Amino acid sequence: MQEIANLQAKNAEEAEALRIKYLSKKGEITQLMNDFRSVPAELKKEVGMRINELKTLAYDKINALKESAGTAASSGETSQDLTRTPYPITLGSRHPLTIVKNEIVDIFSRLGFTLAEGPEVEDDWHVYSSLNFADDHPARDMQDTFFVESHPDIILRSHTSSVQSRVMEKNQPPIRILCPGRVYRNEAVSARAHCFFHQIEGLYIDKNVSFTDLKQVLLLFAQELFGPDTKIRLRPSYFPFTEPSAEMDVSCTICGGKGCSMCKGSGWLEILGCGMVDPAVLEANGIDSSVYTGYAFGMGIERITNLKYQVKDLRMFSENDVRFLDEFTSAR
Repeated sequence: MQEIANLQAKNAEEAEALRIKYLSKKGEITQLMNDFRSVPAELKKEVGMRINELKTLAYDKINALKESAGTAASSGETSQDLTRTPYPITLGSRHPLTIVKNEIVDIFSRLGFTLAEGPEVEDDWHVYSSLNFADDHPARDMQDTFFVESHPDIILRSHTSSVQSRVMEKNQPPIRILCPGRVYRNEAVSARAHCFFHQIEGLYIDKNVSFTDLKQVLLLFAQELFGPDTKIRLRPSYFPFTEPSAEMDVSCTICGGKGCSMCKGSGWLEILGCGMVDPAVLEANGIDSSVYTGYAFGMGIERITNLKYQVKDLRMFSENDVRFLDEFTSAR
C-alpha cells in the first residue's frame, strides 16, 4: 500500500509506465488477482478485500498523476474530463459456475473437443431410450424426472447426454464433442442438492478408441484443473449407456491425499462418471458398433466448483447474493 501511495511521475509518459507496471494484463496487481485462486478458503474474503483496496488505490494514484501531468502540460488550463466515471469503479465478475465451466471447456478444447448444445425441454427418446435406459429404469420414475403434464413424452432433460444422442444420430464418426448445459431433477432443494444444476459431458467415437485413451484424457484433465501432482483412480460402476463403466476420483485437493474432513479421511474425492459407449447406444443412433468404439464422461459443474472454492451450500449458486458473488471478483 505504501509503495503505491508514494508513486511519483514527472510527466504523462511516466504515469503511463506506472499503469503498465501495476495495472496492465501482465502487471503486478493483475498477477495478484490471478493468484487469488490458490488462497485458502478461510482467507479468501480478507485477501480479496485487500487486493481490491490495492487496485483501487493504484487506479486513484496513477490517474491523479496523469491529471497532474496533463494540467502542467496545458499551462494551467484544466484538462479534467467531466464525463469520466467517478472512482472507485465497482468491478464486476463472471459467476463462479461460469468461471469453472470456462476453465473445463478450455482444457478439453485444447484436447480437440468441440462444443455441442441441445434443448433443455426434450423427448423421452433422446434422454432415455436412445441411451439404453430400460423402460423400468428408476431414472424414469416421477421422483427423478420432470414431465410435461399434457405431453408425457416431453420432459426436462435430466442429463446432457441427450445432446450426445442428437449429435450421433446426425453425424458419423469421428465425433469428439463436449456438452455443457443445465439439467433438471425432481429433488428436494437443500445444501447438498437442487432441482436444477449444471453438467459437462464429453463423447469421443472413432475407430480403435480404447479405455486407455479415456484414462489418459481424464488424467490430463485432472492435472490441468487441479495441479500437476493430482492423481486419479477409476472404480467400477454402472451406467446404462456405457460398458464398462467407472467412477473417477482425484487425490484430495485440500490435503493432497493424506486424509482430511473434506475427503472424509480417504484422501480421494469423486468428481465424475465415465466409461466405454455401450454398443447398443451406438446402434440405436445409427453408428456401426462393429467398426467404431468410443468413450463418454460426465461431471457436475457445481461439484467441481465446490472442490475448487469449498462452497458448502449449493443454494448459494442460484441466490444471487452480491456478498457471495463479490468473493469471485478477482477469480475471473
